[in-house]
Amino acid sequence: MKIAKNTVVTVNYKLSDAQDNLIEDGSQPMVYLHGGYENTLPKIEEELDGKEVGYSSIIQVEPDDAFGEYDSSLVKVEPRSRLPEPLEVGMQFEGMPDSEDDEEAMIFTVTDIADDKVVLDGNHPLAGIALRFSLNVVDVRAATDEEMAHGHVHGAHGHHHGDEDDEGEAGDHVAIHPIH
Repeated sequence: MKIAKNTVVTVNYKLSDAQDNLIEDGSQPMVYLHGGYENTLPKIEEELDGKEVGYSSIIQVEPDDAFGEYDSSLVKVEPRSRLPEPLEVGMQFEGMPDSEDDEEAMIFTVTDIADDKVVLDGNHPLAGIALRFSLNVVDVRAATDEEMAHGHVHGAHGHHHGDEDDEGEAGDHVAIHPIH
């Protein structure tokens, strides 16, 4: 079966930067619903469209087609007292960007802690990086009606409905609002 709109594609992959430094070894395959459902990067869909099981390729995706350029305006320093303890580098919080144009909450990652200040970065960890994907198609099947209606894969390596507690534990997300 060829990869086309409304097929479920299973791909073994490795992700590196443009200098071939390994970022992710792809120990679990990527399984996504093909056809513009935003389950993977558009450049990956473009590369795999029309291909079949056994197809292999290495593609490079520039920042503009991946996670965007690094935006220094998304880095902010907050008083440590505004965040819960214990606090560690790498923790993530939901918060509001400083720009008044964008009212949508975003995820901020703690990148540095110094005495009474915390550096929060709203950029995706891979922002500003050209990414190199090594792809190998291992399965292609027709999507179910339910998968097409929901816009994502169900089952193994896909999304599950109602069987798991997807909300996390209370306190997993803390709203942080900009200080003006």
